[in-house]
Amino acid sequence: MTDLFILVPAHQLWLFLGAGLILNLTPGADVMFATASGLGGGPCIGAAAGLGVGLGGFFHVGLATLGLSALIAAAPSALVALKWAGAAYLLWLAQAAWRAGPSAAQADGGGRSVRGAIGRGFVTNALNPKVALFILAFLPQFTDAARGPVWQQILILGGLFTLTGTCVTAAYGAAAGFLRAGLAARMGVLNRVAGGILALLAVKFVTE
Repeated sequence: MTDLFILVPAHQLWLFLGAGLILNLTPGADVMFATASGLGGGPCIGAAAGLGVGLGGFFHVGLATLGLSALIAAAPSALVALKWAGAAYLLWLAQAAWRAGPSAAQADGGGRSVRGAIGRGFVTNALNPKVALFILAFLPQFTDAARGPVWQQILILGGLFTLTGTCVTAAYGAAAGFLRAGLAARMGVLNRVAGGILALLAVKFVTE
């Protein structure tokens, strides 16, 4: 713990956690995805999608720690390719949700579907170059080379930010899933709402 507060002083850590929590609570692409997943498959699927998004966040933190995110950010063609790959993946998910029938909730109830939701969340976030750019822009503001290795500070701060973000996103996904449970008679409509959200998210990927 002493080493942690040497790298990131307590007052700086609390400031970072507060700012990070506000950002996490603000609905963004990760929340949109988890919400769509919850509406499409129920609370467990929504929470699992949030967990997958969080794992994708840890992936980006790892890249930033290794310095790879900076290299990707410096290559515009790589960012464009990631954007289009992410958008194509989301559109594929959108059409699957749109075409799903009212019985999709029962089909999504198994553990295998939960694993699938985690995987979809991870891929969606891992293919979002905005996450890498955000980490590169946000985390360094709370680092100081005089306190110790910057990569260790990035790893600590990024891990904490992603952990809180995972909890918040999973909560959004689960809440949307409970909403679906309360509207069981309209499962087909909710599947189309989920598909529409994913399609809008795909457009958001390539237009921002």
